[in-house]
Amino acid sequence: MSDTLTEVQAVEKTDAEAPTAPAAEAPKPAEAAKPAEAAPAEKPVPAEKPAPAEPATKAEKPKAAARPKSTAKKTRTVELTLTVTGTAEGEWQADLVHGTQRVVSGLVIPAIAVAKAAKELHEDIAEGIESVLEAARDQHRTRMEELEAELARVKAQLAELSE
Repeated sequence: MSDTLTEVQAVEKTDAEAPTAPAAEAPKPAEAAKPAEAAPAEKPVPAEKPAPAEPATKAEKPKAAARPKSTAKKTRTVELTLTVTGTAEGEWQADLVHGTQRVVSGLVIPAIAVAKAAKELHEDIAEGIESVLEAARDQHRTRMEELEAELARVKAQLAELSE
């Protein structure tokens, strides 16, 4: 072993003394012997141990893919869009769209039906619609009072003409 060490040291000295030698030269016989001697004394290379583990993970993947299918029912969603529009006068209309296809367009709905549906859906929706309905009621009351006043004037004029 001391002979090999001496050869390696001699080769290292000659390599250091010859700077003009290209780096791609073939290794010298003493350098080739150096790794061969060191390999038996070293511990086994750890890269060899993970190699058997990789096939084990590959074997597990097909097992996961071979799992039986679930018997649970999948929830299928249906996209329906109901648009209810109302005017300040209390006129309500509904439009129904299924996906991208219009099913119902401009269907007239009574205000009471809108109020009942809103109460059934959610309290916040009912409050929003109730405020719109209340504004329509106020507007109709005002209009009714105006018409009653006009009717009273017309009755008075008719009475003057009859006398």
